[in-house]
Amino acid sequence: MTRALITGATAGIGRATAELFAANNIHLILTGRRTNRLDELKEALTKKYGIEVKCLSFDIRNQEEVAAAITSLDENWKKIDILVNNAGLAMGLGPIQEGEINDWEQMIDTNIKGLLYVTRIVAPWMIANKKGHIVNISSIAGTQAYPNGNVYCATKHAVVGLTKSMRIDMLPHGIRVTSISPGMVETEFSLVRFHGDESRAKKTYLGLQPLSAEDIADTVWYAVSRKAHVTINDIEITCTAQANTRDAIRLA
Repeated sequence: MTRALITGATAGIGRATAELFAANNIHLILTGRRTNRLDELKEALTKKYGIEVKCLSFDIRNQEEVAAAITSLDENWKKIDILVNNAGLAMGLGPIQEGEINDWEQMIDTNIKGLLYVTRIVAPWMIANKKGHIVNISSIAGTQAYPNGNVYCATKHAVVGLTKSMRIDMLPHGIRVTSISPGMVETEFSLVRFHGDESRAKKTYLGLQPLSAEDIADTVWYAVSRKAHVTINDIEITCTAQANTRDAIRLA
């Protein structure tokens, strides 16, 4: 039995990854803040694929909530084979001198600290089990910067750096560590960034075909389904219309 823990599973990349893993007979631990969405997803996946699903509802920014929820798993469920650190967000878009402190703290606490809180618990279990694969969802903003992206870019640079360090730390234990860095993906990302402004969010993808959550889920699956002696270290993926964080071709 293969088990995977996916953070931020209530929408977007996390939800699409859960669906694809379930289709490949992987039993799931799904986390997020929206309990009703977790319950709906559990019902859909168990009914469609016949897998087992555990749902853990908590705020990943809160270390005590993270620890209480994940350590509540019984011993069999603690044998996690795949950890997908997907939970992340952008809040706001503006120059550093006009930044909103609350937005900064939410990005730092979710994108960096949340990833660390979960990994700190799960990695020792993988070491004890002598196998595992950690997949960190970063961004092309983790190796590049763009105007007004400042703190978001900084958090994703941190994810890339942490992934490289994790890979060294996990090397003696045979645990694989992968970073996947998408460009523009049409999910709730821009809606969250712009604090629910739907018209502004839609403009992000205007005139081009962005990546979908399913495209990134496919990429995650590619990485975790390689033979045991093969590690996909880093993947950067954009839609065909995008070259980097600043250059994209849009139809008039």
